[in-house]
Amino acid sequence: MTHVAHPYAHRLGIIRDWKSRWFAGGKKHFRENIKVDETVRSFLKKRLRGTYTTGVEIERSANELHIMVYTARPGLVIGRSGENATKLRQELARVVRKVAPADKRAVKLDILDVRQPEAAAAAVAYMVAEGLEKRLPFRRVLKQTVDKVMAIREVQGVRVTISGRLGGAEMSRKEEVKKGRIPLQTFRADIDFAQEEAYLPYGVIGIKVWIYRGNIFADKKGKAV
Repeated sequence: MTHVAHPYAHRLGIIRDWKSRWFAGGKKHFRENIKVDETVRSFLKKRLRGTYTTGVEIERSANELHIMVYTARPGLVIGRSGENATKLRQELARVVRKVAPADKRAVKLDILDVRQPEAAAAAVAYMVAEGLEKRLPFRRVLKQTVDKVMAIREVQGVRVTISGRLGGAEMSRKEEVKKGRIPLQTFRADIDFAQEEAYLPYGVIGIKVWIYRGNIFADKKGKAV
């Protein structure tokens, strides 16, 4: 049997940095911080569905919990004169207090713009989910999405897989479309990966997207990889 490694985790410390950056002194704080991070991520995944959110990063300092949300539609998240962002920050603070009542850190929220959503796997996966939820033919959705992604200059390969009751069939099956290269075993390959779910009346359809954006030959500090 094969052992499939997650494309992100596979490259941690080589071309990728951790999405949660903090240090916990002691087992109790470590357990609590992990729980808070997971609760914040699952809350934002539900709350920001439809805003093309491509990632959430969390940083902790001694007196601040800094949450960075990357989205292709920042206007939807921020709202008119920032009212949605203020409301979201208050909701996040309540979520954190509920999980960790003893944590007195101030919650800071930053909403960052994603320039090319077609080059981000999470946004592409949601595009596919949106098409399937609108009852469009799944093969057309896959083909149009792959063509749209490959039109971006920096993208060198894309692979989209969907599985479930495709077309309302009784038996679930898997469909895949691939274009270009996806070198999964090359550590310096910049591969973005995301999973999404499309909720249809006859069941849930799972979506996986891999996007290859070329090789990275130096890390952030300038060292060759």
